[in-house]
Amino acid sequence: MFRVIVKTGIDRPGDNSITNLPAANPESARSFSASDGQTIAYHVIEGKTPGVMFLGGLMSDMSGTKAIALESLCRAAGRAFVRFDYLGHGESSGRFIEGTIGRWHADTLTVLDEIARGPQILVGSSMGGWQMLLAARARPERIVGLIGVAAAPDFTEDLMWDQFDDATKARIQTDGILHLPSEYEDTPYPVSLALIEDGRNHLLLRSPLEVNCPLHLIHGMADRDVPWQTALRIAEAVSSEDVSVTLIKAGGHRLSAAADLAHLSSVVSGMAVYHNGC
Repeated sequence: MFRVIVKTGIDRPGDNSITNLPAANPESARSFSASDGQTIAYHVIEGKTPGVMFLGGLMSDMSGTKAIALESLCRAAGRAFVRFDYLGHGESSGRFIEGTIGRWHADTLTVLDEIARGPQILVGSSMGGWQMLLAARARPERIVGLIGVAAAPDFTEDLMWDQFDDATKARIQTDGILHLPSEYEDTPYPVSLALIEDGRNHLLLRSPLEVNCPLHLIHGMADRDVPWQTALRIAEAVSSEDVSVTLIKAGGHRLSAAADLAHLSSVVSGMAVYHNGC
């Protein structure tokens, strides 16, 4: 059993409308070297636990609106916070096309193991929602809570491969890459065959998912990239009995309007206070 709340009537001037957004940490990003010599960039704030670790989405980076808003929230509360860029994203090295779900999972675990300290609340946006679930399964002793924002586990199979027609499948199998139009960028973004094939090694929603910590999923019902029903599938799949789903009726995929950031901050604060001292 899980709780579902549908929020309506929120003042939403636009999915990308931000007011009074706090400034990013002016310090330069730190970095560490991965085992293959690539460098992963990150920002960290020391503070009380549980800490908050933000996992960004596909082709996003750690300077996005949700990451910066949560950094400001944690700084004001004296709470530890980490944000980082996966391989091929933002300030990290490597090419996006070299990345896979498994490689970005490895980046996530390295940041969790080497940079974050103590118990953590993971906040995963879109593809980061897939990464947070993988991390919670791999490091259950470190994770005290999960918050998904338009979480998109299994998207390489459900929202890419299964939606491709036969000609598109044949093209990516022959060429090894596709260039798909993006609603958020002027240029298409590349999808590699390696991303699709590796994604199959990390699918989560085909069977029960052993994740036992509290989980709160926030999803826009006007999301044109990831269906809001995905949140219900996640809620049904996890073994945790402490699961809440908030559906934002007018919300799109990014959920980065001022009202969305306020709601996300409230959810993070509530979960952090509940688990304070773990």
